[in-house]
Amino acid sequence: MSIDFILPDIGEGIVECELVEWLVKEGEVIVEDQPIADVMTDKALVQIPSMYSGVVEKLYYKQGDIAKVHSPLFSMTPEGDSNADNTASAELEAQREVNAQVDSVTTAQVNKEVVAQSAEPVVSNTKTDNGKALASPAVRRVARELDINIHQVAGSGKKGRVYKDDVVAYSQNGANVVSTVAVGGAIIGGTSVEPIRGIKKVMATAMQNSVSTIPHFTYCEEIDMTELIALRGELKEVYAKQDIKLTMMPFFMKAMSLAIKEYPLVNTKVNDDCTELTYFNDHNIGMAVDSKVGLLVPNIKQVQTKSILDLANDIMRLTNDARSGRVASEDLKGGTITISNIGAIGGTVATPIINKPEVAIVALGKLQKLPRFNEQGEVEARSIMQVSWSGDHRVIDGGTIARFCNLWKSFLEKPSHMLVHMS
Repeated sequence: MSIDFILPDIGEGIVECELVEWLVKEGEVIVEDQPIADVMTDKALVQIPSMYSGVVEKLYYKQGDIAKVHSPLFSMTPEGDSNADNTASAELEAQREVNAQVDSVTTAQVNKEVVAQSAEPVVSNTKTDNGKALASPAVRRVARELDINIHQVAGSGKKGRVYKDDVVAYSQNGANVVSTVAVGGAIIGGTSVEPIRGIKKVMATAMQNSVSTIPHFTYCEEIDMTELIALRGELKEVYAKQDIKLTMMPFFMKAMSLAIKEYPLVNTKVNDDCTELTYFNDHNIGMAVDSKVGLLVPNIKQVQTKSILDLANDIMRLTNDARSGRVASEDLKGGTITISNIGAIGGTVATPIINKPEVAIVALGKLQKLPRFNEQGEVEARSIMQVSWSGDHRVIDGGTIARFCNLWKSFLEKPSHMLVHMS
């Protein structure tokens, strides 16, 4: 007898989530704790595991659908049911079928079917896959029944996996796709629409609220990173043997924490009607990470109590979590000030948007070898980084951010100066 698997309470008051990808298919034999689906909440990407072993009978949602918490996610036959054994046998038979299917259609052959060897434009709703189509036997069977070359169907799943819905949509001549025209190998015209959901929606809303309610001002400065780069170069190989990745970020964070002790105003928040200012004793410094699910800003808690190595370990953990889209909600809450390392991608100067309710954010530009005059008036090559601060002008004035930045800069330019200020 089949039972429904109820989507559990994910926490944080979340009542719905987007079905990003099924990790199983109907008819598949699964075991307890096996990942079933990736779902996107407004906090992070969450993987839903199975509570039982058995056979998946029916998936109730399609990729991109919104699933409700406490509602059935899929149905299954638990292990021990006779139907499970029968379905398992069917699964093995299906696997033999797919193994027996040796598809010799190459990209060149498909191109001959899709694009005639002439100057005439060809209308197409899909792009040709380079190689064999990734699809289950059931999906291949649907394609055969609809007389569709599955290699011409653009898969919406991971690594281009083709689902039944992709085949059906293709058979309906792309009902939700505006036709494009291929001329001389180039695709022209057409549009596609993507809903803004999950973390991307949260980011969009937060940035809109920040810009509309906070009067921003930007302050830019350059930092000579030459000495700090040399120090890190001496230390990184030593700690790499201990599996500690020593980047520049721990130094940026620790220097910022030391500067906050002198200028606590930049580590505050203001209420909505601007009648009350809250000072944070903890320095919970966030770092913006460009993850596969959108912009995430996890933060390191209590930086004021941690060493450079402690910070290196925390940063390495949070960076890995963020890039996979699976950050614990606790790591995303409670930030008091933020660093955005946009220079890792490119660019020198930015106008970062404050991560509300914080009152300050800094964007780090890329490192550049630039000529600068030394104390003797001689020109020499130095490692220069441009930094761009944005402040909440309701709370912080230009003089405060300039003095705060100067102290932060002094710690970074002279690492020995930073060391003697550590408690």
